[in-house]
Amino acid sequence: MLLKYQQHLQRQRDVVAYRMKKLAAKQVEMTKKTNAVKEKIRKKYEDMKRVLDEDLRITLTQLDTEHEATEKLIEERIEDCYRLTQELDQELSNIGAQVTKQEVDIRNPDTEKRISDALKRTDPDLIQMDEFKNQQLLSLTINLLLFIRSQVPVTKKLFQSYAADVVLDADTAHPKLIISPKGDSATYTDTWQDVPETPSRFETTLNVVSQHGFSEGRQYWEVEVSGKTYWELGLTYPSIPRKGREEDSWLGRGKESWCVEYFKGDYTAWHGGVQHELPLLAGRQFTRIGVFCSFSGGLVCFLGADTMTPLHCFCAGNFADTLHQALCPGHDNEGTNWKSLKICDASRSAPVL
Repeated sequence: MLLKYQQHLQRQRDVVAYRMKKLAAKQVEMTKKTNAVKEKIRKKYEDMKRVLDEDLRITLTQLDTEHEATEKLIEERIEDCYRLTQELDQELSNIGAQVTKQEVDIRNPDTEKRISDALKRTDPDLIQMDEFKNQQLLSLTINLLLFIRSQVPVTKKLFQSYAADVVLDADTAHPKLIISPKGDSATYTDTWQDVPETPSRFETTLNVVSQHGFSEGRQYWEVEVSGKTYWELGLTYPSIPRKGREEDSWLGRGKESWCVEYFKGDYTAWHGGVQHELPLLAGRQFTRIGVFCSFSGGLVCFLGADTMTPLHCFCAGNFADTLHQALCPGHDNEGTNWKSLKICDASRSAPVL
């Protein structure tokens, strides 16, 4: 029996060793695929840069060509005036030598005509830039810039296509939270609300989750966090504890949820009770925070939605249950954190202030 058990363990060990080999191969495969996509995207950006650089060169060359033509005409007119001044200087010199005490008619009609013609021909007002055309060119350039800005960051355009319609479930909200009638905001209050007790209601932490969950595809949502000094945002399984010990119900403290927490200028990511400090983000403030989830890819990513700045990304491998959006507006934090957390329309960019 011992020999058979030994053989059984050896076979199991071989299976585990083979699994390690397969995982290592998977790691290499995914690294190659990621690098290949990054290289293709990098080349496309280089192509765009070359196209824009070439268009800039052509545009500036056209303006330079027009400017050179105008400069040449002005130089010709200056040269005409210079030659005429030399001729007039000579004529003045000749007249001075011929002056006598007798009155003599020394007016020269040809000279008068040359002067008149030269002044007409060299009038600076006759030399004009095509300012209307230049303004059109500038306008097209501005439109191009606006179009490019409307398309970047490209992650913004992509995630906007995954925008989810998130409605908070008031029946899950802690009694010290006020949920708006539309279910699009959560506000902390010192007053314990008169709400019915339900099995789904959080009793020990200031959480609320969405009415509807999802178990496939990709979803993206954004929450306005401006003016707040404490908040938590994330995703959770329905199995997150609602009662009992306070710590068990906090977002990210168990394996049922993922979150990013903001408290007095510091950002921290949480999952399974493991804390991931984000020191590079210390002091950064965002108007909106975005949360992207790829169910098939097992990804939960947090971003500063104003600039699509990555905050933290979790890879779950695969999700075991339906996911719900979750948030915690936090306590009053010594009177600095009364503002609501408001769910935004993630399909549209935040207005530029």
